[in-house]
Amino acid sequence: MKETSRSETERVAGNGLLHRRMFLTGSAAAIGAGTIVDQAGAAPLAVEPWMRIPGAPFNAYGQPSKYEEKVARTWASAPGTGGTGSARTPHHLLNGMITPSGLHFERSHSGVPDIDPDKHRLLIHGLVKRPLVFTLDDLGRYPMQSRIAFVECAGNSGALFAKQPANANVQAIHGLLSCSEWTGIKLSVLLEEAGIDPAAKWVLAEGADAAGMSRSFPIEKALDDAMVCLYQNGERVRPSNGYPLRLLLPGFEGNMNVKWLRRIKLTAGPTMTKDETSKYTILLPSGKALQFVFPLEGKSIITHPSPGLTVRGPGFYEISGLAWSGYGKIAKVEVSADGGKSWGLAALQEPVLSKAVTRFRMAWQWDGGPAVLQSRATDETGYVQPSRAQLVALRGDRGNYHNNMIQSWAVAASGEVKNVYA
Repeated sequence: MKETSRSETERVAGNGLLHRRMFLTGSAAAIGAGTIVDQAGAAPLAVEPWMRIPGAPFNAYGQPSKYEEKVARTWASAPGTGGTGSARTPHHLLNGMITPSGLHFERSHSGVPDIDPDKHRLLIHGLVKRPLVFTLDDLGRYPMQSRIAFVECAGNSGALFAKQPANANVQAIHGLLSCSEWTGIKLSVLLEEAGIDPAAKWVLAEGADAAGMSRSFPIEKALDDAMVCLYQNGERVRPSNGYPLRLLLPGFEGNMNVKWLRRIKLTAGPTMTKDETSKYTILLPSGKALQFVFPLEGKSIITHPSPGLTVRGPGFYEISGLAWSGYGKIAKVEVSADGGKSWGLAALQEPVLSKAVTRFRMAWQWDGGPAVLQSRATDETGYVQPSRAQLVALRGDRGNYHNNMIQSWAVAASGEVKNVYA
């Protein structure tokens, strides 16, 4: 086993944060968490019951182990409705950067429509030279591309605006975020075929759900990285995420990535739909509201340790979490174990992609005393994730959207973790 050098275990910030080199070089294994066995007198590995009989047969679609039944979404619906609300991703029970399709968060305004793909159509019209209608077969003939991108509801983390910290975990506070591999056609390809009128400056996207959910966005985004997606993580997009067709606007707030896409209309200005006037605006302390703030700002959260994941006694731990930015790539993530008094640089797990979540990892030698864990992301534009005090000073504490303030988890001497403001 490689000997761990002093430089690889040296503390880089207060309260036990260790150098990120431990994860960049793999030397964290030198800490060792396994049980040492006396080989001379050790009993062999037990022959368990599942080793004595044949296992389960094949099935048409693989399912998680029954022992992982707690790895599930939680959801809440508006009173009197069955499908108006949201379901949240359990990030504290996941790892890596890709969210399994069945655990991707869901936000629906009138339930999930049961769409017959053979009857579904996509219309492109408005300020175009040739209005076009596409079937799924038509779209399947175009060259496709894939990209990994996050989708985050604009209301994600809104609970942190509350006057007092909620007794809640990662899933309840930050579960309206997920990251998938999306496959489809660049929207620019379809618009160029329709022929763009020079007067077209905005685009309206409308879904086929009962709410007629729709948003408008500048045509520059449509001609940049917007995609019409048919696949999610290699399979057809799940119904709760837009089957059979959804819009992807990488980095833009979640409900602009219109699900169940049925209509694209080019216009001279914003359409001012109900979903971009009655909500999805940013309320300021002055009482005025910011409208058309599309990109989601740089952000990070620690997923391990976090509420519900008790730290079991002093020793070596990995602090791990997710960072993302609607402006581009994550440049660095800093971690603090003393409530922001000192910071250490975390290791970023490859790949680090633009407008996708990045997994970060930090070595921590916990001494068993109280600690307050925080993470702070900086993206490639130089944008730095703000503290709670900084964001409240800028926008007040009466809003619901674009809350990217630094999250604080307090670790008690008992090992219990809870949400606090620091």
